Amino acid sequence: MYWLVRGILQPFFHIYFRLSRIGREHIPAEGPVIVAANHRSFLDPFVIATMARRPMYYVTKKELFLWRWESWLLNALGAFPVDRGAGDAETIETAKAILARGDIVLIFPEGTRTRPGSLGKPKRGVGRLALETGAPVVPVAVIGTEAVRAGWRIRPRKVRIRAGRPLRFPEVENPSPALAGAVTDRIWPCVMLQWEWLGGLPPLRRAAIIGAGSWGTSLAVCLARAGLEVELGCRTREQASALASSRENASYLPGVALPAAVRVRRAAELELGGHDLVCLAVPARALPSVLAAHGERISRRVGVLVAVQGLVAPLGTLPSAFASERCNARAVAVLGGPAQASEVLEHGASVVLGSLHLGFARQLADALGAARLDVTITSDVTGVELAGCAKHAAVLAAAAASPAGPSVAGAAAGKVFAEVDALARVRGGRPETFTGLAGAGDLVATVVAAESRTRRAGELLAQGVPAREIGALLGRTAEAVDSVPLLAGAARDARLEAPALERLAALVEGRLEPRRWTETVTEPTRRKRSRPVRAA
Repeated sequence: MYWLVRGILQPFFHIYFRLSRIGREHIPAEGPVIVAANHRSFLDPFVIATMARRPMYYVTKKELFLWRWESWLLNALGAFPVDRGAGDAETIETAKAILARGDIVLIFPEGTRTRPGSLGKPKRGVGRLALETGAPVVPVAVIGTEAVRAGWRIRPRKVRIRAGRPLRFPEVENPSPALAGAVTDRIWPCVMLQWEWLGGLPPLRRAAIIGAGSWGTSLAVCLARAGLEVELGCRTREQASALASSRENASYLPGVALPAAVRVRRAAELELGGHDLVCLAVPARALPSVLAAHGERISRRVGVLVAVQGLVAPLGTLPSAFASERCNARAVAVLGGPAQASEVLEHGASVVLGSLHLGFARQLADALGAARLDVTITSDVTGVELAGCAKHAAVLAAAAASPAGPSVAGAAAGKVFAEVDALARVRGGRPETFTGLAGAGDLVATVVAAESRTRRAGELLAQGVPAREIGALLGRTAEAVDSVPLLAGAARDARLEAPALERLAALVEGRLEPRRWTETVTEPTRRKRSRPVRAA
């Protein structure tokens, strides 16, 4: 049965999947062999088996052996069961018996399928088996199998396999768990090496953060807690020296000590090509100058996390799109959700990661999850970024209208939020993004925050303070003041009727008096029939 199925499948793999096999000479032609491979798809055992001209036996979860006919077929194809999550002594004994008779055992040290993103963490069973049998271990990586399945349909996707040189370890009768773990830690990097050679996502080891404000500093601490080496880039040499000596960002994040894994440098001195992750944590108005200075130094192997809220002048471009056009990063993600930088490290937070590259988003989610953050992944990048803009604009509108009472303030916030929601839908955003963490959740968090810059900016507008002076009074950039006129312009370009947003922009630009702004909030408006704005 094994050779019959293989005789059918191997030509199919070569034609349909354009199967590429590299390093077949590293698998010994005879004698016991342990093949340690990554696991992305149910097809992995079958495509990896084509690397050798002799049968290859592999472990699979015991749940697949519940039916008699299925159990018979799997056994005929070389599978034997394992109880995942438990130390299955019977599985080890079966594998040892197969190796004792001189055959090949295929093991997936991750213990289960890991996708998308980079490789998972191995379990020490492969190290124990290698020590107890003395069999050579061949590290193998497979890439492409995770993309072949769409429901029950098998799609033609390129599949590649690469085997490294065999690793040999001394035979030990009863290896300790620590010794088995040490051997596994020697085997798995060799699998990762084959994986990265094939073009797989490397793990996140080193991160550079441009922007040492509250969010930049908070992200640096979070990523350091997740085990990454972090370099925090400051705008000037003086800022870098002061932060490096005090190990505390007293201006933006007082009371939080920087971990030893965080190195502080001037942003211009960061070697961005040697990092796996670059975080842009600057105000939207600073993004053009930052990318002009550093964009060309971001290589194709680097992923970029954009922690920027607002729109980029003069065209009202989304920060992620602006960054994608000005660097060669392999993937770009955006950060949103109800997370205040000053509270993330102490109380945790729920954040939203938006990216079109699901593997990169999963890597970031794993890293932030290791720092005790609750992460939700979405492909609605436009929705996440415009939800952040809607939050700022709504809070600014409510604060500016608050002298007229809570009813008017609530009406101002609701109307502005609904109009930005309509803009997001025109641009392809999803309604659930605005009703979820990135929209409504972030809005509530900003409203109740004790030191909300956006709310304070709105209060200053209500007092007649010109928008150009608000940043100096706050001591920091108020993203809402910059983004509201750009949002109004984007709504006009999209031919949307957005009267509340237009009047708020007029207030920010000084074309409308604060008292008149509060009066217009509840004035009946005759809407055009073409494309009215409706609340979510």
